[in-house]
Amino acid sequence: MNVRRSAAVLAATAVIGTATPAVAASPSPSPSLPSGLYGSSDPTYDGVWRQSLALIALYRVHEEPAATAVDWLAGQQCANGAFPAFRADPAKACDPKLVVDTNSTAAAAQALSVVGGHGSAVTKAVTWLKSVQNRDGGWGFAPGGASDANSTSVVIGALITQHTPVSRIRKGGKSPYDALLTLSLPCADGGAFAYQPDKKGKLRANPDATAAAVVAARGTNFVTARADTGEETTCADAPDLTPARAAANGASFLAGAVAKDGYLKSVLPGAENQPDYGNTADAVVALAAQGGAGAARKPLAWLERNSAKWAAQSGPAAYAQLILAAEASGADPGDFGGTDLVKELTATGPAPVAASQEDSDTSVWWMIGAGLAAGAGIGFLLSSRNKRKRP
Repeated sequence: MNVRRSAAVLAATAVIGTATPAVAASPSPSPSLPSGLYGSSDPTYDGVWRQSLALIALYRVHEEPAATAVDWLAGQQCANGAFPAFRADPAKACDPKLVVDTNSTAAAAQALSVVGGHGSAVTKAVTWLKSVQNRDGGWGFAPGGASDANSTSVVIGALITQHTPVSRIRKGGKSPYDALLTLSLPCADGGAFAYQPDKKGKLRANPDATAAAVVAARGTNFVTARADTGEETTCADAPDLTPARAAANGASFLAGAVAKDGYLKSVLPGAENQPDYGNTADAVVALAAQGGAGAARKPLAWLERNSAKWAAQSGPAAYAQLILAAEASGADPGDFGGTDLVKELTATGPAPVAASQEDSDTSVWWMIGAGLAAGAGIGFLLSSRNKRKRP
């Protein structure tokens, strides 16, 4: 769940063999932001991603987003079901040269699955995702690109919305979990997941990829990940690796990575000691989903103490990530280290739907009606009593 999904950054990422770290991004104001969009920075590379996370986060805290916010996201979809990172003129059909990607499409599918009334759009998105599945069972960021753990995981999240067992969705005889498990490292190397093999085919532990893969291997997604029950977070090699075993191994790696300082560090060259707030939030979700609230307690507490400035600088996707982390681990998004994350998120876009005036009026008229009915009943009783007293 990176804050920004820049195609240029992801291309560079493929070269160095690591996932995009979620570091603080300085918003670059856009002179003509679309109505309904969350955030004030240029949406060219992350419009659909941040809008999707915002809508999912609002759903998790039982806030109904404004219709304009939902309509904006739905309007980004192309006729074939895919989503780009952003298109400026949804009124026009998608140009064949428009770059669409699996991450934007999968995130949008998850978001539209919970706002209601967009079932056909979700089905079209998932159908497109299935059509670009790689023969190893996974997905890359771009259709046809080499499979990576992050993209495969977010697509698994979208597939879950269709209530079809992910293991049955196959290409070349391989399922998404088969692709994910090929990126799981043995316990001697920490039990983490790699983003992709490097140029020499070697797997290198990647915290962001691990957090995403743990959630997916648990059979959950942005919408449903939470600390309902605690499973083991220890690493154990197995001759026949299962998604459940790989999730436990990955959680073990994450637990070790945050044990000392409470946060994950950036993997950007030259930034070894810089905290990675976004990936730490993702780790909280993964640890909570696998090991329960207790497993996520330390990084969650660190985020509560330190993430306010980062979120304010980074915008709606950052607030959404923190809300998901709080929700998954049983914390209160309304008082996250003294910050009301929900209030801050909604301030970046159109206001959620409040209790409608119609509902309010209905309640008032119901009370008036009940009072009149009660009065009529009392009058009837008094009238009957008086009638019985007459000779």
